Amino acid sequence: MPQIQQILEKYWGYPSFRPLQREIIDSVLAGRDTVALLPTGGGKSLTYQVPALALPGVTIVITPLIALMKDQVDALRRRHINAVAIHSALSSREIDIALDNCVYGDVKLLYIAPERIHTRIFHERVRKMEVSLVAVDEAHCISEWGYDFRPDYLRIVRLREWLPGVPFLAVTATATSLVLDDITRHLRLDDPQLFRGSFARPNLRFVVRHGENKMEQMLRVIRGVAGSGIVYARTRKATEEIAVQLQAEGIAADFYHAGLGFRMRASKQEAWLRGEIRVIVATNAFGMGIDKADVRFVIHDQIPVSMEAYYQEAGRAGRDGQPAYAVLLYNEMDARAARRRIETSYPPLETVRKVYEAIFNHLQVTVGGGKDAVFDFDLMEFSTRFKLFPLTVFNSIKLLELNGYMTLTDVLDNPTRIMFRTSREELYKLQVDRTDLDSFLRVLLRLYTGLFTEFVAVDEAYIARMSGYSEARVKELLYQLSVMRVIRYIPRRSSPLLILQEERLPVEDVAIAPATYHRRREMEELRAAAMVEYAENGSQCRSVMLREYFDEPHPEPCGVCDVCLSRRREEMVNENDAYTGIRNELLRILNDLPAGGSITLRALMTQVGGRPMAVLATLRRLLAEGQIHQLNDGSLTLP
Repeated sequence: MPQIQQILEKYWGYPSFRPLQREIIDSVLAGRDTVALLPTGGGKSLTYQVPALALPGVTIVITPLIALMKDQVDALRRRHINAVAIHSALSSREIDIALDNCVYGDVKLLYIAPERIHTRIFHERVRKMEVSLVAVDEAHCISEWGYDFRPDYLRIVRLREWLPGVPFLAVTATATSLVLDDITRHLRLDDPQLFRGSFARPNLRFVVRHGENKMEQMLRVIRGVAGSGIVYARTRKATEEIAVQLQAEGIAADFYHAGLGFRMRASKQEAWLRGEIRVIVATNAFGMGIDKADVRFVIHDQIPVSMEAYYQEAGRAGRDGQPAYAVLLYNEMDARAARRRIETSYPPLETVRKVYEAIFNHLQVTVGGGKDAVFDFDLMEFSTRFKLFPLTVFNSIKLLELNGYMTLTDVLDNPTRIMFRTSREELYKLQVDRTDLDSFLRVLLRLYTGLFTEFVAVDEAYIARMSGYSEARVKELLYQLSVMRVIRYIPRRSSPLLILQEERLPVEDVAIAPATYHRRREMEELRAAAMVEYAENGSQCRSVMLREYFDEPHPEPCGVCDVCLSRRREEMVNENDAYTGIRNELLRILNDLPAGGSITLRALMTQVGGRPMAVLATLRRLLAEGQIHQLNDGSLTLP
């Protein structure tokens, strides 16, 4: 279609599409459900942005990060493309206006976070929109087998019921075959077209550097490679410490993590994009959706949680096609640290229940109460009071969140939120009886929707402008209505919030689903083992290892990674002798099972013994080769 080429040239100035982009766009324009697996830097966003301009009405883009939404919307507006985003940082009035513009205006792309889908205001407005396409970005988040599973992504399928006949496009940079199957099932895709880009990055040189002095290795890379770069660290504290060390060595460096305020993060990011800062030291909160093509190196100070995370983060180097380096700094302590991280991430279930009970005692909520309540929650203060390790508390809350009990926000600036506690009929009676409150209540009802069904973010300054009251008087009236039990009132605050999604249960009734505990833990162990195997490997091309992990058939050695260079481009060894004995023992145990029988991962590891990471790495190879099969309950069997 000539129109597609014209859109590309007019708005982006590109003379041609990258590999698979055109095919994906053609599939979408033909009305087909489509799945696109394009590695980082492969141009995923164009596969829904270009069709959005060619199709009538609105394209809805679902994406998990506010920062990513903002970056894409800002970039589109600079190209004179009308795009909007709705998310929790906006007031109810701002969301209302944005959705109105999608219904009655000329908005072409609407970006939303998955948790917005179940809200009443979105449900009402989306039915009135002319929606031509739904694009699900970071689609791997919908899969329990994905490294970044998010329960809110499971709500996306509701759009299937509300928008019958509208095609879906699911895009992701990193997904195995298991994850791709999950994406198709959870989104109810109808015979989708699958486009899988190659994970080969010929210009990107993968390197692992072993040694105890990681700072020395890091400085060697930074001084030896010209241009800007990213250093990824595991913790917020580590980003700050490394940045200070680099500055002391005369390198223009700064740190970035989610604990900084939004404006501070934006300022640091912009300084790096402009080249004022050469090296940004960050947690994995940095990089997604950022368009900087000339990153010459990405260094990982510690081993990432998975090959998916590593490939996505490393892939931010060299997106301009010029030579770049992805360097992993590794020593033998990292494998033990990976094991400890998993153990810490999954506290014993009795510990999770102990944290659950302590939280409700701390909040003074009795059994049967607390549903939909919101509290300030200082995790460090709570941990100190109950003599609990803070990381144990945090991971216990995350498990409780996955099971629908509570949510802990990480927002540093939570806007004021209100929700009516009374029915519409009771409110009308109050307005008749209390004429002094009537006009103020009318203003609230006129400015905000959804107040009877959910907490709505409100802006006291905006209410003051629209009502004629002073901002101080608005706050007084909101507090008065709260005391009268007419509204639930959560004033603006800067601390994290703990939102109770369900009433308090007797501790013995708190259930943690196996899918969120045992199966997820086993998958994390397999991913960690793959990452350790990658770091300790000295015989197989690193690019081949990565591409095989993502089920790419018959990848060729890259010729430029550290292993290829040290082996002088000799044929890579596919099987490491160190694993042969473990492999044979695993297959023997499985062959000895009764016909159709299976065995749990833990039982199998207990029988084999030896180094846990070596056993897990061998299991991963056998799964990838199809020699063994994992059932839905996580147990293992022969195909």
